[in-house]
Amino acid sequence: MPKISDIEGTPNPNALKFVLKEPLTWGITHSYDSAEQAKDDPLAAGLFEIDHVTNVFYVDRWITVTQDGSANWSDLAREVADPIRAAPAADTQSAATVATATTAILGLSSKDQLRIDKFNDLLDAEIRPYLQGDGGDLHVLGIKDNVLSVHYQGACGTCPSSISGTLRGIENLLRSIEPDIEVVAT
Repeated sequence: MPKISDIEGTPNPNALKFVLKEPLTWGITHSYDSAEQAKDDPLAAGLFEIDHVTNVFYVDRWITVTQDGSANWSDLAREVADPIRAAPAADTQSAATVATATTAILGLSSKDQLRIDKFNDLLDAEIRPYLQGDGGDLHVLGIKDNVLSVHYQGACGTCPSSISGTLRGIENLLRSIEPDIEVVAT
């Protein structure tokens, strides 16, 4: 049962990041935009039972909860803290489960997979730590010709700055590898 060590605001005013003393996962991200998506995840399903919750994203020692903007965070934070505290810590999660999480995108040519790997290495070094610090993350969905598709997760998913400024910054960074790359968020 993870204890909450801190609650942090994010650049998205509708999202709060709960920092935990124990991990919920070992490197496997969980991101849900609806109760239907979360139905097989007891923690996320429990959070979606709370009015105003619109997104749940968690990995390792933190969880970000996003609301619809109509709730008072001081009240809502107390409500969402209960399911978070009741969730099992990742101590029992097996190495086999972690090993099944893959970053490879199925159906890519070896050339495109190499391109994606280079992009992910740069994103891991330069972008993801900052997004994760703000309660979100970025997942590469695929590549077609010179268009890289990405998906924002957690607090970044509904943050106005992620769709505009951050996306352009990511594109400019990735252009250091491929000058003609375009990045789109889906």
